[in-house]
Amino acid sequence: MRLLFLAVLRPHTGNAVTARRVRDHLEAAGHVCLLKDAFDFDGPSEIAALIQAEAVEAALALHLYRGGRLLRGHGIPFGIIFGGTDLNEDVNQGEKNQVMGKVLEEARFAVAFTESMKEMARLQWPHAKAKIYVQSQGIATAPNTAFNWDAFLQRAEWHLEEPNVYMVIVGPEVDPVFTREVKAKVKRATGVRLIPEMPQDDLHALVKKCFALVNSSVSEGMSAAILEAMDLEVPVLARNIPGNAAVVTHEVTGLLFSDPQEFVQLAKRLVSDPALEKELVANGRQYVRMYHSWRVERDTYQHLVRTLEGSPED
Repeated sequence: MRLLFLAVLRPHTGNAVTARRVRDHLEAAGHVCLLKDAFDFDGPSEIAALIQAEAVEAALALHLYRGGRLLRGHGIPFGIIFGGTDLNEDVNQGEKNQVMGKVLEEARFAVAFTESMKEMARLQWPHAKAKIYVQSQGIATAPNTAFNWDAFLQRAEWHLEEPNVYMVIVGPEVDPVFTREVKAKVKRATGVRLIPEMPQDDLHALVKKCFALVNSSVSEGMSAAILEAMDLEVPVLARNIPGNAAVVTHEVTGLLFSDPQEFVQLAKRLVSDPALEKELVANGRQYVRMYHSWRVERDTYQHLVRTLEGSPED
């Protein structure tokens, strides 16, 4: 089939990484997958023109609102993958909630990363409960073996006062206002450095050299960064929000914090307790390899996309 796949494709973001991984799954099954950035389209009319020009037979969207709303009314079958902010934030806005409900009415299937995400969607849109499937993110890490750690530390200006403890924040500048606020605070914070986005294999190499990965997000669907850290055998400290708590069991596969004070307390505990570090690493590695198989994820998406072939009654 010729498939249109809509997602938000800001470089080096979780959505972009997930979308490209799913695209690879579908292309491995012989489909032609046109991956497009949902933010490049002003409305459904532009999608209609693309569908006609590219002879698109079916579609997929990552994010119920940002991508899904553009797929309604075109007469082609489509499926949805929940993103995170659609269920955590957009659902609380009346108009967006209604639009997302109508998208689910037309969708043949919807994929949630966790059981809790499925339950949130089921409560909001009971009519769609039979078409919501759970498939966790599949993880495969490949650190760059040639990554120069010593050169990286020199660029990051290793913390002079406490050379063994510092924080590196890595990622793209998505929100200009928020970025300015962060940069201003980092300038005043000893031992904290901002690093621009980098290729994924370099990032994996960097994470593998770190003592721990920190996820401080206030909204998550499922954090691939957390799962990748577990796969790389690096301890995880994560904010205690539903998306993170779905993959991090406190004091088993990682540590969950609720505020900055608790974060510092848990981080110091982790630094001073090698036995805890060893236990978290072992449990995290076992968890991600048992429940986040890249192969299982591939099989699931290839099966679901086959349901887009033919009429719903077929």
